[in-house]
Amino acid sequence: MLKPVEFSAYHGGARRKEEGLIDFSASLNPYPPEWLDEMFERAREISGHYPYYEELEEGLAELVGEPITVTAGITEALYLLGILALRGRRVIVPAHTYGEYERVARIFGARVVKGPNDPEELSQLVERDSVVFFCNPNNPDGRFYGKKELGPLLDAVEDRNALLVLDEAFIDFVESPESPSGENIVKLRTFTKSYGLPGIRVGYVAGFPEAFRSVRMPWAIGSVGVAFLEFLLEDRFQHLKGTMPLIWREKRRIEKALGVKSDANFFIKYVRDAKKTVEELKRKGMLVRDCTSFGLPQYVRFSVRKPEENDALVRALLEISP
Repeated sequence: MLKPVEFSAYHGGARRKEEGLIDFSASLNPYPPEWLDEMFERAREISGHYPYYEELEEGLAELVGEPITVTAGITEALYLLGILALRGRRVIVPAHTYGEYERVARIFGARVVKGPNDPEELSQLVERDSVVFFCNPNNPDGRFYGKKELGPLLDAVEDRNALLVLDEAFIDFVESPESPSGENIVKLRTFTKSYGLPGIRVGYVAGFPEAFRSVRMPWAIGSVGVAFLEFLLEDRFQHLKGTMPLIWREKRRIEKALGVKSDANFFIKYVRDAKKTVEELKRKGMLVRDCTSFGLPQYVRFSVRKPEENDALVRALLEISP
């Protein structure tokens, strides 16, 4: 009676952690918060109750300085967006970016149009009432566009009454970030990357709070997510202020050693055959991301980790890369 939906686009992340390997495939902050154990203890204490978090949502809105809607990471936000805005719409998705945009768009019956990863060129595809996805910094190449560079796309969206969905999942890793605002912009953010906790599904949407709150699933983030928000509000992003400079310093070292460039906490590197390179690095005790699911089968993606781990990966890549 019910048949599965088949997609050419899919989420290509690792399905499980491979024991004994240094994991460069997930682009996460390698420094966990000091309050992690206390947070899990707090989650245990409140797990016998339904997790309401409206007051925490208000506190987070005050902290980030704009109205927001808490979601179970960016993934839930994308599905809520599907309910609100994607059915039957013309949806523009750049090539070589996060595959979930296209997947969600097709689930909700949108007409998907592929475009370039350049804001100015992408702006030429914007039509009245269309929806545009743009990942900034982009996954997997890490390129970040400031407000001036985004200008043509922002103007096109406003002039044609379209909707721009800015995925800013990795913006915390950008040294000098800029984030535009406007009546035609939805911004998606998550803490799973910058706090190194992908299993704790907590993020938020900036823009249209009444609309997103009207369709989100009750109690979506669970007791662990609620505990995380409690500690996050106490932390007031001090963990990020302490750890981001460590990541930026390592990022510059990797750029110099391998001749790569990124504005985020990860890189892509041409290796000729991604699948082969992934297997060779596994034998050396390291896991990187095969970029075939992004449409880049000749590239691998790897994240910035701690100094000694980065040294090991750099040595390995220099030994096996073309």
